[in-house]
Formats: sequence, structure tokens, C-alpha cells
Amino acid sequence: MAKVLVVDQDKCTACRRCELACSLKHTGEFNPAAARLSVAAFLDDDYYLPVVCQHCDEPACQAVCPAGAISRDEKTNAVVINEDRCIGCRMCIMACPFGAVDYSVAEQKVVKCDLCQGEPECVLNCPWGALEYKEPAGQALGKRLQIARRVQAALREVV
Repeated sequence: MAKVLVVDQDKCTACRRCELACSLKHTGEFNPAAARLSVAAFLDDDYYLPVVCQHCDEPACQAVCPAGAISRDEKTNAVVINEDRCIGCRMCIMACPFGAVDYSVAEQKVVKCDLCQGEPECVLNCPWGALEYKEPAGQALGKRLQIARRVQAALREVV
């Protein structure tokens, strides 16, 4: 079974090391704006969320691509863009429900996470464990426990 990129927003501190590692890997420079993921920061709520491609089972970006430039890498299960086929229409950007596809003005191409060919730099450089690359088994259980803890805490505040 292919691994998946798992985000634990409770562990994210918005250090943005994931963005720096990603941009260095893909562009050769430390530039968060060039990363294939981004950290959404909700400062009023002290809440941070790494936003990254979910490599959907049925990718909307792939379905709308008129050039057939988006496919699944059989080795990593990543949804990837074939730069040679991409015509730059940006339909995939509009179709992605997570905002995980972007257009790089500097590179003049559509860009997104490709899981770094199975060794995601963002995961390797996250000191807090907010990003993991692992087998999907048990992923839902962990999320359910997180939600249950939040509900429990909210109920304690009400009582």
C-alpha cells in the first residue's frame, strides 16, 4: 500500500521549515513563496495548518486538465504534473478544493506537491512531527481521537 502525507495541525507551530525545505528542493532557493505547500496561519486563534496536495483518489485537477498533463505516479501514488504536456491553462488551480495547485510566475509553470519521489522534504524537515509520510492504516482512528478530545474539552467548558 502506498504511503500518504498526513498533517497533524495540532503539532504545527508555523515555523515554515517545511516551506523552506520544499522550495530549496524544487527551486534551489529558500523562498516560501516557491514552495509546493503553504502554512495557513490563523493568528487570532493560535491555529496553523500546513496546506498540501492530498493526492486525491479521484483528483479534480486531473479531471479538468484538457492536455492530459496530470497523472498518478505508480511508484509513489502521487498526483503529478507532466511539464511537457502542461499548456498553462490553470484549470487545475481552479478545480483543486484544497488550493494545493499553484502557478509559479518565476518558473512559468503550474506547480504542486509531487511527494519528492517518495521522500518528502517537508516531512524530513518538520521538527515537530506535524507532517508525516506513512501507511494510511489507522490514520482515521488518530483523527477521531483528536476530535473526541476537542469535544470533551468543549463539554468541560460548558459544564
